[in-house]
Amino acid sequence: MANYLDKVKHIILVASGKGGVGKSTVATNLAVALTREGFSAGLLDADLYGPSVPLTLGVSDQHPQVEKKEEEEAIIPISRYGVKTMSLGLIMKKEDAIIWRGPMASKVLTQLLENTVWGELDYLVIDMPPGTGDICITLSQKLPQAKAIIVITPQQMAVADGRKAANMFKTEKIDIEILGIVENMSWFTPEKHPDEKYYLFGNGGGIELAKELRCPLLAEIPLVSDVCELGDTGKTVFASNSKLIVQAFEKLVNKISK
Repeated sequence: MANYLDKVKHIILVASGKGGVGKSTVATNLAVALTREGFSAGLLDADLYGPSVPLTLGVSDQHPQVEKKEEEEAIIPISRYGVKTMSLGLIMKKEDAIIWRGPMASKVLTQLLENTVWGELDYLVIDMPPGTGDICITLSQKLPQAKAIIVITPQQMAVADGRKAANMFKTEKIDIEILGIVENMSWFTPEKHPDEKYYLFGNGGGIELAKELRCPLLAEIPLVSDVCELGDTGKTVFASNSKLIVQAFEKLVNKISK
């Protein structure tokens, strides 16, 4: 069986303990930010039950080619913003509900991961499903060389769930290094008042969890009004009017790639 991960230097698992913290937005824009800094990057949407990467990258209407190589199917990823991308959302119909139990979902995800022709990559970013279920466990065990980023928002509920995600990676059966914490929606800054900060979801959760886990706080990403609209139209944060969010992702890449 061909192993298309052989030429991938680094794998980053972008995880969260719960949905709604902007994990997919962070994963997508991290991959794009890596390419902007000169790295070759891929992005696997592993959130099978809610694949959002095709929408955020503006490739929902595209479908990957499948070729026969050595009697096996090889999937050619879609490229957008220089990022090689694969998602179940590029294969299934938009309106189809994924009604699979854990073993079936894990099997399909394994095929997406191992049958995609990634080529030579500096980084493969994987947008993990939220939580600590079957898919997360299976994928983490298959990729012992990977490292993880935990995405949270500042409020205590998100911190508690982020702690659970981190503890999954730290268990003896998985044992994956945590690169650090990304705190998303850290504050809101009005476009016309760039010096003002409004902590809508609390303050300090990222620092608290990073200290507890003894890992870096990699980024505090502000809440910017146009990010939702950009994501819905297939544009990245680098098209935002806010320099703050662009700088946040540039700093995140610099910390990861040191």
